[in-house]
Amino acid sequence: MPDIDMTVTADDGTSLAGTLTLPAGPGPHPAVLLLHGSGPLDRDGNTPKLPMNLGRPVADTLAARGMATLRYDRRGNGATPGDWRAAGFAGNRRDAAAAVRALAARSDIRADAIGVIGHSEGALHAMALGARTDVRAVVLLAGFAGPGEDAFRRQGRSVVASMPAPVRLLRRPLAGLGSRALARVKRTRTDVARVAGAKVNARWLREMLAHDTRDDLAAVDAAVLAITGDKDLQVDPDDLKEIARLVPGGAETHRIENLTHVLRRDPGHPTLNSYRRLLRDPVDPGLLDLVAGWLTGHLRGAGCETLPRSHSATS
Repeated sequence: MPDIDMTVTADDGTSLAGTLTLPAGPGPHPAVLLLHGSGPLDRDGNTPKLPMNLGRPVADTLAARGMATLRYDRRGNGATPGDWRAAGFAGNRRDAAAAVRALAARSDIRADAIGVIGHSEGALHAMALGARTDVRAVVLLAGFAGPGEDAFRRQGRSVVASMPAPVRLLRRPLAGLGSRALARVKRTRTDVARVAGAKVNARWLREMLAHDTRDDLAAVDAAVLAITGDKDLQVDPDDLKEIARLVPGGAETHRIENLTHVLRRDPGHPTLNSYRRLLRDPVDPGLLDLVAGWLTGHLRGAGCETLPRSHSATS
């Protein structure tokens, strides 16, 4: 399972530094683009304070099934130059589309058998790729269905509800502060703004709040697998029903017991403070097996009769 350096040339000429993991044996191979969540992330989904360590286990699991995986450093991180704040939400989506084109142009990759796995923000871009590019299979890990502002506000309520009782008692004034902060960000025109003394990636937030994923979901022309954990604080697992309803032909959905937003299982009460503890453990192996098995059927069998797509399950 060799790793090779791969550079993706973005629309503005920026070189996005990445790793292409190839399976054993001769090509061309089916391939998957891995897209991570929000923030200044490297190709494995890591920041110094929050190491997701998602890239390596995904690449190894897919390589064992005969599929290649591409992951790249976001702008201003790892070996990729630039400023991640200046890219914004829309820029991240354009970079992802450039990565799909770069994969399709390679002689060792099957252009008719490309998929995408997106986690959190990456799931939103995966929806767009499924609607606007020739990817054949889309995996949504913790993606939402609806306007970004609704999802952001729901996330805030969910996080406050997970906190100790004294904080929960302040949920109304906290909600008021949050609404005023969002209104201020939406009025900005800069890449970065200060809210309550803290730097905020204003451009990214403005674009994400205005984005409605339902438009892309309704236009997806690919098989879709959507997975959200029932302990996810940041995304409503009930959105799986709306994803299945919106995607033409339906989607396979799984609401996984005890799975959190960081793709580890936690039988206890989920909180943001638990993330550091959970991230000491590997990505849930059952999740990896589910994703790899589904992609095997849709990518390694590309060119064969289309497989059924529309059902849901609880794992």
